[in-house]
Formats: sequence, C-alpha cells, structure tokens
Amino acid sequence: MGELDRLFGGGLVEGSLMLIGGEPGVGKSTLMLQIANALAMQGLTVLYICGEESAQQTSMRARRLGIENQNLYLLNETQFSAIRSQIDQIKPDVAIVDSVQIVYKSELPSSPGSVVQVREIATEFMHLSKGHGITTFLIGHVTKTGDLAGPRILEHLVDAVLDFEGDRQHGFRLLRAIKNRFGATDEIAIFQMKESGLMEVPNPSQAFLEERMKEIPGSAIVPGLEGARSFLLEIQALVTATAFPTPSRRSTGLDQNRLALLLAVLEKRVGYQLHHCDVFVALAGGLKIAEPAIDLGILLAIASSFSNKPIPSDAIIIGEVGLGGEVRGVSRIETRLKEAVHMGFKRCVLPKKNLKGLSSQKIELIGVELVDEAIQKILF
Repeated sequence: MGELDRLFGGGLVEGSLMLIGGEPGVGKSTLMLQIANALAMQGLTVLYICGEESAQQTSMRARRLGIENQNLYLLNETQFSAIRSQIDQIKPDVAIVDSVQIVYKSELPSSPGSVVQVREIATEFMHLSKGHGITTFLIGHVTKTGDLAGPRILEHLVDAVLDFEGDRQHGFRLLRAIKNRFGATDEIAIFQMKESGLMEVPNPSQAFLEERMKEIPGSAIVPGLEGARSFLLEIQALVTATAFPTPSRRSTGLDQNRLALLLAVLEKRVGYQLHHCDVFVALAGGLKIAEPAIDLGILLAIASSFSNKPIPSDAIIIGEVGLGGEVRGVSRIETRLKEAVHMGFKRCVLPKKNLKGLSSQKIELIGVELVDEAIQKILF
C-alpha cells in the first residue's frame, strides 16, 4: 500500500509498536484487515486479535473484502495471558490488537479499559514487540472530543500514533501521523471507502474537485499542504440575511474560532456589514484542515457570497490573514503552485511577499498586501 509506505517513511519497521485511533465506524478494522492481508501476501505470519468481535464476524468481513490467506490467523480473546500463549505458539511476524481497551490482565483488580489495565497491556505489548521483533498494531478508542482514550503514557510508549479521521457521510478517510519515530509527523495518507474496502487516492485534488460547480458565488479553491504533498480543496461560503438578533456563525471542517476572527477582520478592515447576516462556511469533501494559508480563501469565499459575485473558476487563493487585514506570506509556495498548474489553473492570488524569489511560473501571479486589495482584484 503505497500511501501507507509513504506515511511510515518507506515501510514498516520490524519490532515497531503503533497505535491507531479513530471514531467508531470510521473504518479502523477494515483498514487493519487490508494491512494484514497485504503483509500476509508477502509471506509474513499475521495474528489478528479480534477482542471486540467474534472470529466469525471478523471472518465474514474479511471474505466481503476478498481476503483469504493461510498466513492470516484470527484469535477471539481478551485475556492477556491467553493471547501471550498463542503468540508464543504461533510466533507471528505481525500482531494486530483490536482493541487495546478490551484486553485485560486477570491479576489486576481493575476492569478492562481502566487506566491501570490500558497502561499495563500497552507495556506488555511493547516488551513483546521489542523482545520478539513483532510488528504490533494497537487499535485504540477515542473520547467524545476525538482524543485517544486512556493515559498519555499510551502515546509515549508506542513508536507511532496514527489518527484515522473522516466524515462518514463522505467516502474520504485521512490517516494522519501525530507521532512517528520513523518518518515525518505531518504526512497523511488519503483513502476512499468503497464496497470492496478502502482504496488509495493517488490524486486527492482531482477527487476533491470532481463535484465542483464553476462560476457560483461563495466558492474558492485553496491549495492545502499536508506533509510533502499539496492538494486543492474547495471552500464554500453562504452569507444570508437573518431576522434573528443573534446571527449564526457555523463552519464545517474549519476552526470555529478562526472563522470568527476572519469575520471580524472583514467587518473592521474592509467594511462589510455582516452583523445582520448568517455566515456558513464548509470545506467540501468532509475533510478538516487548520492551516493558516487558507485564510484568504475563506475571506474571499465569504466576500463572494456577500456581494453575489463569483470568483473566477481558473483562480486559486493563497494567503494567511493578520488582524490588521494584511496578507502574510506562506510556506512551500512552489509546491502549492505546482499542484495548481497540474490541475489546470491559470491565476493565483498570493501574498506579495511570496513573489520574491519565485522563478517563472506557468500561472499568472497576482500579489496582494491587504484583504481589500485582494477583493478588488479578484471580484471587481
């Protein structure tokens, strides 16, 4: 799986211990079964410990995904001593624990999933992983806030912490490295959920923009950056008058506090009267991004919807916005422009600071210093 190999810095390391977390139903077990099958097809012995499901349930899911391999073993067990004896007997190259919160040690008085049990189980699997050279995956639960459940020592013990996220109403899933001893921590792998399982997305920009409608007010294209790759995303904004005294400010896939700050800049520095309007902003595709380089794109999408004038469909927007209404420079501008050129865009609104040192590009560069200057150049 090329996306995963890139995420891990070139492939899996023997004897490594990895923790994968994500919301219920996002596809963690499906992903791990596909990883198990890919490793088993290389001749490695894989032990899948399915503590939350019966072996029959996991087997049914595996058959639905087209997985049948003699090197893949399923074990339905939650007591650690029984799991340990099976590991000593099978001597697997790879072990997958689904999930670490359900496994327990009977000699400890606390219940499964408690802080003491999770810490002890993670420590035991770390010793097994390092001592016997077993590459181990631990699937972890998350809290209602999206953080990994259990003590923080769980994240300190493992070599890599991966967050599997995505909107279940959309097919896209992101596997994000939060901690990674073998590669970069800002890399992501993108998948799409289909009937046959999770499929890798080699060209995210094309996937995210395929349903885009051109020449409609409130739509802006921004190049996001995750790790070494850049991909284009569509920001949609809807500004509409409200009859209520307190207008709504809602966002999907974007930081709510950042949106409030940008709206204040638009009102104070540009003079847009938004205090009597509801403002809704969404990142199309069900993804979440917190990069400041999309600030200008958010503001221009809101301004486009407010003035009911579309942003040219061949233009992309790059820039961080400060409290003074200034457009600040962003990092890795060449990578972003390369992706825009690859997807056929002709114009780019970017911070004037980023124009310095840029070699000749196959795209028209429009440098701006202030938000109102960007609005004038792209909308009027």
